[in-house]
Amino acid sequence: MMNFSAMTDSAIAAEIGRRLEQLRLERNLTQQQVADAVGISRVSYGKLARGEGKFVNMVGVLRALDCLPLLESFIPEVGFSPMALLEMQGKQRQRARPQASAAGQQDEGETGGEALDW
Repeated sequence: MMNFSAMTDSAIAAEIGRRLEQLRLERNLTQQQVADAVGISRVSYGKLARGEGKFVNMVGVLRALDCLPLLESFIPEVGFSPMALLEMQGKQRQRARPQASAAGQQDEGETGGEALDW
């Protein structure tokens, strides 16, 4: 198993591209066949295989290779805890709130309503 947290973003993208290329080869398809199935050029597919392509094209390649179920393990859907659901009471969460630091945090009332930018 790879240690993705120790890799750069570019290295991770290149590894994903390498894995897509391996899936293509296992299905005995040419780059042109996959590119045609996705609706992109062979050059665009080549960029994707090097980790330089667009995410939407990667999804298309996964679809063409019949590997869309891999997306579920790539970024699994995460549900809220039962307590969070109870607190939301049917409201869908749309924003995240910043965490307040434990020390030295002032609220708006202490600064006269103006937020400090330092």
